[in-house]
Amino acid sequence: MKDLIGFFDSGVGGISVLHTARRLMPNEHFLFYGDNLNAPYGPRPLEEIRALSAAGIEKLLERDVKAIVIACNTATSAYAEIIRAQRPDMIIVGMEPALKPAHFARHGGQVIVLATDATLRLEKFERLMALYGKGVVPVVGEGLVELVEGGKAKSPEAATQLKKLLGPYRDRQIDAIVLGCTHFPFLAEPIQRMFPRARLFDGREGTAQRLKSLLDERGLRSGDGPGDVEYQSSGGEASVQLMERLMGELN
Repeated sequence: MKDLIGFFDSGVGGISVLHTARRLMPNEHFLFYGDNLNAPYGPRPLEEIRALSAAGIEKLLERDVKAIVIACNTATSAYAEIIRAQRPDMIIVGMEPALKPAHFARHGGQVIVLATDATLRLEKFERLMALYGKGVVPVVGEGLVELVEGGKAKSPEAATQLKKLLGPYRDRQIDAIVLGCTHFPFLAEPIQRMFPRARLFDGREGTAQRLKSLLDERGLRSGDGPGDVEYQSSGGEASVQLMERLMGELN
């Protein structure tokens, strides 16, 4: 029986989603593949994002995984519909900015959506904005993915970049902030300090719950016994070590 669940991300950000899935399903066996060599995806042209996503997901398919999680908002926006059409019988779970719950958390103020350039300009986000876009301020998280990829999420450089990007909104009533990239939960602490009255939202819990539900529906859950995680990266051993470190920091 197929027993691996594949996770794909442009880099290490998807570790935040994997951690949640591990908490919900501790008996499962996970394979995480990060395309760290080509991160970030956000500034790249659409066709390039699609080509890189296809290559990364193929790494998981080679291992005959029973399900795939595209643990990257950018890759989901660019490629999820394509791979679902190619693999209609396979469980494929993607990400989307948690704009809906943030919308309902508004009480007269605004909602910041912090995401990559690609996530904010592609059709998936436009559809969300049409439904839940009242009071939303999209902000491109320029430079933030690179800082997380470099293991600098808690560094002075990260704090400086966050102040540059989000500082102009500190004098507004910000009710919610959507962390619309899986890298950004690793920056949640300094963001929360900047906006202590805002609620932070990301898509990790919903994505992991959706994965669990689909596995249950198809009878594909693993049985008793401890699960585990295998890490792979196009960026080499240093990237794998960063993945393991970030997973440990979330525990």
